[in-house]
Amino acid sequence: MKLEVRIGDRTRHVEVAREPDRDGSPGRVLFRLDGQEMDFDAAEVATGTYSILFDGHAFEARVQPEGDALLISAGGHEFLAQVIDPRAWRGRRGGVPELEGRQQIAAPMPGKVVRVLVAQGAQVEAGQGLLVIEAMKMQNEIRAPKSGTLERLLVSEGQAVNSGEILAVIA
Repeated sequence: MKLEVRIGDRTRHVEVAREPDRDGSPGRVLFRLDGQEMDFDAAEVATGTYSILFDGHAFEARVQPEGDALLISAGGHEFLAQVIDPRAWRGRRGGVPELEGRQQIAAPMPGKVVRVLVAQGAQVEAGQGLLVIEAMKMQNEIRAPKSGTLERLLVSEGQAVNSGEILAVIA
C-alpha cells in the first residue's frame, strides 16, 4: 500500500508491503519512508494505541481522528497527519482506518469503568467514544474501531476490568 502523508508542511511518501515467507505464510512487513527501507514493527495493543519498534527504539503511539486528519501522540509530542492519497482511504470517514467484520473491544489495561458513553444496540461511528476506563488515576476513552451496531456491552459503570478483558462487541 502506498500513501502520501502530510505532517505540518512536509509531505512524506510511505509504502507498506508484506513479504511472504517461502512456505506461503505471512512474513515480515516491509516499510519504506521516502523510498528508503526502515527497520520498523508495530502492533495495535488497544484501539488506537500502537506499540512501535523503530530503528531499535520502542515507544507507544496513540492515534485518534481530528477532523480530516489523524492526531498522533508519541514520545511526548503531538502532531496532525493528513493522508493525501485518496485511493488509500477511499470510503473511510475522516481518515480513520476502519476494521471490518465483528470486532471485540478489549481493555488495554486493568482499571475501572467510570463512564459508559453508549448503550447496547446503539449505532456507532468509527472513532466514537464507547466508554472510559480509569487506570493509575488517568482516564482513557475506549473508541469504536469501526462503524456499526454496539451488539454487546459486557461492562457497566463502576466495574473493575482486567487487561485484555472483552468490554464490548461491534458488528
